[in-house]
Amino acid sequence: MELTHIEHIGIAVESIEESIPYYENILGLKCYAIEEVKDQKVKTAFFKIGQTKIELLESTDPEGPIGKFIEKKGQGVHHIAFAANGIENALAEAESKGIRLIDKAPRKGAEGLDIAFLHPKSTGGVLTELCEDKNK
Repeated sequence: MELTHIEHIGIAVESIEESIPYYENILGLKCYAIEEVKDQKVKTAFFKIGQTKIELLESTDPEGPIGKFIEKKGQGVHHIAFAANGIENALAEAESKGIRLIDKAPRKGAEGLDIAFLHPKSTGGVLTELCEDKNK
């Protein structure tokens, strides 16, 4: 598996609008994009620090994955995402090594990235996302 860097850390929040001031006014980061990903029932806000991004995730539907996460665990770190070269090969390699896949094939995510998730039950409890920017 060829991973290049931590692409982003996903943080589940109840309200992006209420959360942005902490990242901007306290941490000094700048929100550079807000986007809704309808098929994932989520609204996202992005901040960049170095090569890594922070992605705030607000549910647009209580039955969506972020809505369910917040209901069970409250606000907080939801997932870690790694940039991968060859996401399809990375998924095949992970599965061949016994990792349970949430996504058998990549799908479109925020910022136009191809994304796929590995199940936390086989990754030490950490929801892991693989991302690839095929537009680069």
